[in-house]
Amino acid sequence: MPEIVVYAAEGRSVEQKKKLLKAITQAVVDSFEIDADVVTVSIIETPKHHKSKGGVPFDER
Repeated sequence: MPEIVVYAAEGRSVEQKKKLLKAITQAVVDSFEIDADVVTVSIIETPKHHKSKGGVPFDER
């Protein structure tokens, strides 16, 4: 039973997240040749002021 975790800065719409969950699930199904029902995908969102790149918080970019 594969489990995929995606870490992302907050700010995407529910529709965007649903699209990502479906696409990742389908990629695992196709690659592993398994049923979609056994694939778990989670999105862990982080507030932009709690995440940085190059020392600059995402909410200041």
